[in-house]
Order: sequence, then structure tokens, then C-alpha cells
Amino acid sequence: MPTSRYLVSSQAQSRVPSISDEKSFEKDKNAQADVEAASNPPIDDASDVVLHSEREIATHVISVNGDPTLNPWTFRAFFLGLGLSAFGGSLAEIYYFKPQTVGVSLMFLAIVSYVLGIAMETFIPRHGLFRYLNPHPFNKKENAFIIIMASAAGTSALATEVLAVQRLYYNITPNAAASILLLFSSQLLGYGISGVLRSTLLYPSKMLYPSILPLMSMLDIFFRDGANTRRRLKVFYLVFGAIFIWELFPEWIFPLLTGLSIFCLAAPNNAAVSRVFGGSNGNEGLGLLSISFDWQYIGAGGPLVIPLKAQLSVFIAYILCMVVFVAVFYNNILESKNFPFLSQILFYENGTVYDQSLILDSNYGVDPTLLAEQGLPYYAGTWVIYLLATNLGLAATFTHLLLWNRDDLRSAWSWASPTKLRSQWQQFSWQNVKWKFWTNDGIREQPSGDEDMDPHYAQMLKYPDIPNSWYCATFVVSFVVALVVIYNSDSTLPWWGFVISVLLATVFIVFFGALYAITGINLSIQTFMQMIAGYLHPGKPMANMYFVLYSYNTVSQATLLLRDLKIGQYAKLPPRATFTAQIIGTLLGAVLNYVLMNSIIDSQREILLSVQGTNIWSGQQPQQYNSQAIVWGGLSHELFSAGMRYQWVSWSYLVGLAAPVPLWLVHRYWPKLRADYYYTPIIWYALDFYMTDSAYIPSFSAYIGCLGVGINSALLSYFTTCVHLAVVD
Repeated sequence: MPTSRYLVSSQAQSRVPSISDEKSFEKDKNAQADVEAASNPPIDDASDVVLHSEREIATHVISVNGDPTLNPWTFRAFFLGLGLSAFGGSLAEIYYFKPQTVGVSLMFLAIVSYVLGIAMETFIPRHGLFRYLNPHPFNKKENAFIIIMASAAGTSALATEVLAVQRLYYNITPNAAASILLLFSSQLLGYGISGVLRSTLLYPSKMLYPSILPLMSMLDIFFRDGANTRRRLKVFYLVFGAIFIWELFPEWIFPLLTGLSIFCLAAPNNAAVSRVFGGSNGNEGLGLLSISFDWQYIGAGGPLVIPLKAQLSVFIAYILCMVVFVAVFYNNILESKNFPFLSQILFYENGTVYDQSLILDSNYGVDPTLLAEQGLPYYAGTWVIYLLATNLGLAATFTHLLLWNRDDLRSAWSWASPTKLRSQWQQFSWQNVKWKFWTNDGIREQPSGDEDMDPHYAQMLKYPDIPNSWYCATFVVSFVVALVVIYNSDSTLPWWGFVISVLLATVFIVFFGALYAITGINLSIQTFMQMIAGYLHPGKPMANMYFVLYSYNTVSQATLLLRDLKIGQYAKLPPRATFTAQIIGTLLGAVLNYVLMNSIIDSQREILLSVQGTNIWSGQQPQQYNSQAIVWGGLSHELFSAGMRYQWVSWSYLVGLAAPVPLWLVHRYWPKLRADYYYTPIIWYALDFYMTDSAYIPSFSAYIGCLGVGINSALLSYFTTCVHLAVVD
């Protein structure tokens, strides 16, 4: 995959002393050496520089210097980290039940933690007992520690989706202990797997993680000194204050600003107009030419972060999505006119909501006799396109990576080559095993003269690393707890099904972890896992949900872990501090997710079960998860097998495998056509812009099929922002 080009002002790269340089204790001057000094000569202040490679981007946009004497282990860091973790975990779960699922922004967490940290540094005395609360000036590593902890907590755990579906559609209320253990095991399983893969998916320069570059650049500015930095901070505070005040209007004072459509205002009762131009409410319309003034929705897809080439693919898919949706509905393909234009739930053929309880037996499996009485359910036509495009994008991802990034994949699996496995087995000795893994000092060798080593990783060699045994222990404990939970609940998932789900997750972590690290694009494997579970466990919708939980969610959590580890690497935060922040944040967030989920279901149950909900609450997330579990887990053979009604949803995997080949051939033989600017998986993918389930990692709505859910009124504003930034650059 070709590297995107970043244009960086040389003034942003001038090395200036940091605040922490002046205020912290004595430092080792050798630690201040810039390892890139030899390769990056000073840049003329009047010129701009074009960065071509990931290494250049990572070393010019982000400071490489690291100070080992800065201390992140402070009361202030834990106090603010726990407080923002509680805030982020609660907010994420609340928004899970909103018509537009928006994640907790890392930039927001960084800003708030910085302001609060500076306030504590300023107002807490430094003498007497207070010196333990305010031992030294607030530093960059404390800020990174807080961000990582709050980020780990600021997600809506997929396990709460399983629990919500059980309460809403199965009238099952698992006991609190089993629910909490379910949350803990499902959230930490991916951490254990991805932690072992750090050498492949984290340390190399090519694993850039572009979505966090603005965050790290902002942290650098926060902790620098000099007139230029103070000037930038002043502008930043003014813009932040203006945005804070402005967001009060679309959120509370004047909600119409979320999505303004002249066409809908001119014809408010015209259903056809609402389908195409509407989009300010959940499942209302496609949002064509609608204007949004709510940056919460405009910025959720990362218009300031994602490379322009990726955004081009997104825009192409956005246009195709509208054309396909309108064509499917108005040509009555898949009997679309019998059902709402946009919907995620199941229907009878006459358009009424399908009652799934009438086809389930006492063990929550599908009863063939009852199914024959009720008939097979139907999906809205646009939702079928969403599923089909999801599968196309998933399959295309594998082929795309094999064609464009085969060298990266080869290095990712180099450890599994027969030669290396044989060598490791020959060198293995039980006497060398450190059974007391918690006593491992984590000290790593610092090779000299390795020009290929990432400069940021080279700085991290100064700190004790997290031994792989720690991550293995996390995995083993989560694995055992998960097995206990699935056998002590109504999961209906057998042990071997659980093992398969974990094995599949491990493979997908390598592929999709690399894709996210290189491009910043996160793709969902939820539908694929639901299909696999449906054929492995036919007639068991409950088993389907648990299979997806321990496969799809494991991949999502692994991607989150790697992203936060990269934040720690860029900020030169000791690995053990990063690990501690992630574990604490994940566990605290899981508990808060569970409490908020129960509270919302108790108070908003009827709204969550309705098709459209309100502009405040919506059950679209548990609705789609439940309907997917029913059709894939209980009716996969009857609906998706060859010759059945929705057979092309399954066949689309084969089509998707071949989809990237034409563009690759075009680029190989006619490179001047720049076919490398088009990412086939992104074009085909049907992941929604604002409701990225995987812990709200930034992604897009403009993929084919993606407008099938949520609020779509911000899309024009999103692409206008992208074009404006491209013109300015």
C-alpha cells in the first residue's frame, strides 16, 4: 500500500525546550539526544517539507526525545485517570443507546486531563503532606497515562450488548457476578493476544497509527516552551472555548442544527423527500445535501486525520451507496417497499414487526414447527445491501493486503515459519522458564547500529518492558473465566465453539490490526463471525451472540490495546505504566457499562424496542445485534444458503476476494493511472460512520451500504471539510 504524503510546516518541527525540561528534577543529558538528528537536518524556516514515508512522518510530526526521569506514577495521574475513566465509561454506554453512537474522543480526554492536571499543579501546595499529591510539575507522561486509562474505559463493551439483548428480547436477567465476569473476560481476551504480537503490529515505523498523530502532536505542543508554543496554545484555547460554547446549540438549545435540509423543510410530509434528503433522526434518510453544524458528528469520522487517498475511496462509496439504496427500494428489489426504507429489525412479509419469541423453544433454540407456523422473517432491502457490502469488504481486505502488503504480512508471521519454530523448540528448556513471571525485570538489550529500528521504539528501550508472560497470563485467566461463564449462563455455546472463536480472532488480529496501523481504517468482522457461528451452531441464536462476542470483540479490543500502546510509545511512557493504565481503565469501564446499561433498560425499555425510537434514545444497536443473531444463528440455512432468499449475502465473500485484483493489475501495468489511490476494502465496506461498535475507533459512513443506520445528515459537511483541508494543504 503506498504511503500517504503529509505536508508539515517547518516551524512546527523546531526543537524548543519543554516545560518539563525546566521544572522536573535533574535529568540525564544523554537522554535528551535526538536520535533522528543525523537523518533529519534542520529545515529552513521559510520552506515546507513533504514527508513521504511513515518513518519521516513519525519523526517530524512527533517529537522523538524522551526523558526517563519524568514520573507518571503520581496520585494526580491516578486520580484524574480514574475520574475521567468513570466519565468516559458512563458516557460511552449512554451514547450506545442514542440514535447516533459517538465515541469518547481521545482529543477531548487529552485536553480535559491537561487542564485539570495543570490546575492541580497550580492550586495544590507542594509542602508537608501535600507534596505527595503534587510532587512536581504536571508532565507529558502523566497526561499520556491519564489518556490511556480513560481511553480503555471510554468504550461500550460488546458484552453489554449481549446482556441488553437478553433482557430486551429473551426476558433473561443474568446475575450480576456472571455479568461482570463476562465483561471482564471478553474485554481482556484481545489484550492478551495482541500483547504478544507487539513486535509486529506496534514497534515498526510502518505501523504508524495515523489516527493518533494529531493527539501526539498536540501533547508535544502542550509541554513545550517558547513564544511560538505559547502563541499556538492561545489560539488553541480560543478555538476550544468557541467550540465548547457552540456545541451547546446543536446539543441542547437548537437541535435542528444537527441536520438541516432545505428540501425536508419545504416538504415536511413527503416520505420520498425524507428518504433521500432526511437524516437528522435515526433511520430517517440518506442525508443528501443536508447540512450539519454539529462537529460531534462531522468530526467523528476523522476528516482531519485520515489520508486523502482513503477519503477519496470513502467518497466514491458514499455516492454509490445512495444510488444502490434508492435503486433497491424504488424497484422493490427484495420486496423493499413492504418495509421501512432504513431498519435493522426483522419483519413479517406484510411489514409488521417479527415476533421472534414465537419461534423459540424453552432452550432458546429455533423450533422448526413453530417456524413453519410463523414463516421466515424478512429484512429491509437496504439492510440486506449493508450485509452484502460488509462481506464484500471483509473478503476484499484479505486479497488487498496480500497484493499490496504481502511483505508486511510475511514479517507478521515470520515467527511461525518451520525454521524458526524448529529453532525455538531446540533452544527450549524447562529450566529457563521463569515461572514467577511477575518478577521478570523486563530489561531489553539495546542494539547499536540498527538503522531500521523505529526511533521512538529505540527510546523505549530505556524502560523495563512488559514480558510476554504477562500478556499470556492475561489471556489464560480471561480464557478460563470465559469458559466458566459460558457454562454457567444461558449461552448454549459449547467449549469447542468458544475455542474456534478465539482462534479466528487471533488470525484476524494480524490482518486487521495491520490494516488499522497502516491506514487508520478499522473494519468490522461482525457479520462474518455471525455467519461462521450460524453454520457451526445452527438453530442457536444465543450461541451466535456469544461466539461473536469472543471473536469480533476480541479483535476490537486488541486493536484498541495496540493503539493505546502506540500512544505510550510516542509519548515515551514506560510500558508497565501503559499496561497498568489499560487494565485499570478496562475493568472500571466494564463495571460502569454494566450499571448504566441496566439503568437505561429499566427506564427506557419501550423506546428501545420501538423501530425508530426518539431523537434522544434508540435501540438500534441491540436491535441489529439481536436480529443478526436470529437470522444467522437460528436461520442461516433457511435464509443464506445457496438457492435461498438472501443467498448473495454469503456468495459476496467469493466476489469480494476477487474485487481488488483488477485495480492491482491496472496499477502494475499502468502505474500512471494511479489505481493505488483506490482502496477496494474501504469502497465496499459497510461500516457505519458514527456507530463503530469496536470501541469507537474512528471510521467512515460512506462505504457502500453504510447509510443503512443512524444519523446521516453530517455527511455533506464531513466531505466539505475534507475537500477544504485538501485545498488548503
